[in-house]
Amino acid sequence: MTKPLMTRILLATDFSDGAACAQDYAIYLASHWGATLEVLHVIETPHRSSAEAESLAAVVQVRAEAARQLEQVRDDLVRRGVSVKVRLVLGNPAEHIGLAAKDKGAELVVLGVQGRTNLLYGLIGSTAERVVTEGPCPVLAVPGLREEAGRPSAAGRQVHIRHILAPLDFSSPSLDAVEYAIQLANGLGATVTLMHVLEPVCYDLDCGLGVVEQEARKRDHWNRQLSELQTLVTSFGLAADVEISGGIASDAILASALRHRSDLIVMGTHGRRGVSAQRFGSVSEAVLRLATCPVLTVKTPKFAAGHRRVVPQAMRETEIKGAQP
Repeated sequence: MTKPLMTRILLATDFSDGAACAQDYAIYLASHWGATLEVLHVIETPHRSSAEAESLAAVVQVRAEAARQLEQVRDDLVRRGVSVKVRLVLGNPAEHIGLAAKDKGAELVVLGVQGRTNLLYGLIGSTAERVVTEGPCPVLAVPGLREEAGRPSAAGRQVHIRHILAPLDFSSPSLDAVEYAIQLANGLGATVTLMHVLEPVCYDLDCGLGVVEQEARKRDHWNRQLSELQTLVTSFGLAADVEISGGIASDAILASALRHRSDLIVMGTHGRRGVSAQRFGSVSEAVLRLATCPVLTVKTPKFAAGHRRVVPQAMRETEIKGAQP
């Protein structure tokens, strides 16, 4: 019997509308794979020991209110048929989310992003950035809903994942993300679009014919790579298409997600080609900030023992050797 892709999911909540949206996706995935859902709320304490902070009357009051809200979340999840555990701690949110994911053996962390443009404030700010870069498992960041008349803004809506956009630059992290996207799509019955972005190398009108030919060769090379990967994915029994785009990577990814009406973007947190070394990567950061659909970042995917990869080692070796067209 094939082991489920995920058996333990950690939902980090701050009880905001963004967290409520994340809760819906956590329920969707937990219900689909029969996973246990652990809900964690971290009360951020001042820069002093937890013992000192807990003695403060204000923190005690906040803790009591948080405990009440956490019980409401638990009751709602139980009513919706999810196996759930709740946990309330004081301290640094990023540290405790990472520790809880590691201690509980979570295969996925789910958290919410705030606001129309997902500016990574509140829980998602430096907390999410640290969870994405330092966490022991993939992280699903879910944007809050836009405020539209007649549209629900809190937990309880029905969600689905029917189309997954998987951008890749053929680096090892991006191929790990594609492997994860394939397994996710296989379990959910979703279609996959494999996307590669050719970043611009010339910005003036004096580009010579050699540069144009070089770009054409690059496009042909990556088209062949994508076609090979598409064949592997379809032979696995999934519907998949490929797309090569040009321009700024994050802009191209976001535009493609809108064009395909993607329900999810799955991408690696670090890439070899065209990704800035600033913080956790400008491409991932921009997509996380501006995407209107959930973004699942993959750094250390967890697969069942004996898992047979769809992405072959030969393709990964091509990346490692730095093969160019």
